[in-house]
Amino acid sequence: MQSAQKPLVEMTQICRVFPGVIALDKVNFELLPGEVHVLFGENGAGKSTLISILSGVFPQTSGSLRLDGEEIAFASVADAKSKGVSAVFQEFSLVPTLSVAKNIFLGAEPMIGPFIDRRRMEREAKDLFRTLGFDIDVRAAVGSLSRAEQQMTEIAKAVHSNARVLILDEPTASLTERETETLFRIVKDAQARGVGIIYISHRIQEFSVIADRVTVLRDGKLIGTVKVADTTPEKLVEMMTGRAIGQIYPTIERAADPQPLLSIRDLHAAGVEGVNIEIRAGEVLGVAGLVGSGKSRSFRAAFGLAPIHSGEVRLDDQDVTGAPTRTFLARGVFYLPPDRKNEGLILNATARNNINLGLLFRPEIITATGVSVRRQNALSTAIGREVDLTDAYMERPIANLSGGNQQKALFGKGFGRDYRIYIFDEPTVGVDVGTRAALYRLIKNLAEAGKAVVVISSDLPEAMNLAHRLIVFSSGRITAELSGDAVTEANVLSAFFRTEGEAA
Repeated sequence: MQSAQKPLVEMTQICRVFPGVIALDKVNFELLPGEVHVLFGENGAGKSTLISILSGVFPQTSGSLRLDGEEIAFASVADAKSKGVSAVFQEFSLVPTLSVAKNIFLGAEPMIGPFIDRRRMEREAKDLFRTLGFDIDVRAAVGSLSRAEQQMTEIAKAVHSNARVLILDEPTASLTERETETLFRIVKDAQARGVGIIYISHRIQEFSVIADRVTVLRDGKLIGTVKVADTTPEKLVEMMTGRAIGQIYPTIERAADPQPLLSIRDLHAAGVEGVNIEIRAGEVLGVAGLVGSGKSRSFRAAFGLAPIHSGEVRLDDQDVTGAPTRTFLARGVFYLPPDRKNEGLILNATARNNINLGLLFRPEIITATGVSVRRQNALSTAIGREVDLTDAYMERPIANLSGGNQQKALFGKGFGRDYRIYIFDEPTVGVDVGTRAALYRLIKNLAEAGKAVVVISSDLPEAMNLAHRLIVFSSGRITAELSGDAVTEANVLSAFFRTEGEAA
């Protein structure tokens, strides 16, 4: 990146007003050719609004947008893409019923006369994924893929468009360390071709590896733009939040003698090959592994969300193998899914009503005439405050809240009853540093109150720093069980690639 270069993108005094909300207030932003420029800020800071304007989702209320020095106003996302601006949003734009190859070429299919050349389309899609280093079946329906595989497909689709401006919104949120390294290689290749890349991420440790500059937004306002080489994570977090922030990962006290509550024995399911797991009260069990390793599938099968082929699940030393999910809920097991929008929340309901769903079986809200709305709302208000969800947000539709506040509401559903076991599958996906710290404190409080906590995470530092005991998955098996000083990055990464044997 050369500082003397003319900007590829210039956004000047950008304002965007929604009814009752100023989402952006006179924000300036520029992107140079061959630059990776990070947009950094808390959920709700205005990052998504800014890139939505640049990618043609909607226009700015005022201010100017220039592309290659020419003032421009995009009529649509398709218009922006035709002019070289391509975005990979947190909310995927894939068609779930179509194959991977069809999604990649959607709107630009190779033709033989009046017919689509399917063989060429699949062949070129395979070549694209091979070049990118992604191992995905291009004939598979997108709806059958994991979230991480869908993320890879979105990235491949954007790369295939030969964009001059590439916008990546939380691209590594669902990716493991290895897949993230592959993504970084793709970004570096695009940089070398002069592509300007806008990169949004809450994983601050990535910036020094991938970025040239960082622009920080807070409450819709520009706080500043700094070179990555001239700043530190601590300074960036202070710019983002307006205050100094302490240690992100809390110290979690472990029970003196953690007792087993739930045992999974020789479990076989789709993608799971003979797994043994013990979940103990007063302990955080971390679960790590690459996408497709079986780490989530094991717990989803045990929890009744996927069929079990063989094996045994015991809760309080009673056989609950194959029991429906409602049985586990009734007996004190809470599962937080990795996809909050499709599995965890009702998007057109308010945050309060989503939290109220977790209160339905609380005896104190039941009266002779039915559910006491007053008592229910009093409890949900208390839960909202416990998960750091402000009162003003409780009455808003959950779809209108930031990802961090949606995740807090999802956590809040788990506080509706006195659960004994909490299984958190990707608990901080797509949330900012401040929200992460708040959610980690909740995990600390649960474990120190004697609850059994499981943290399944593709974010390796998260899994390592929260866990008292860490298990690592590879090829459907547990390849390492680590605790204490043995929980090191080297030990975990080596276990990612073992294909045989149990814990090392």
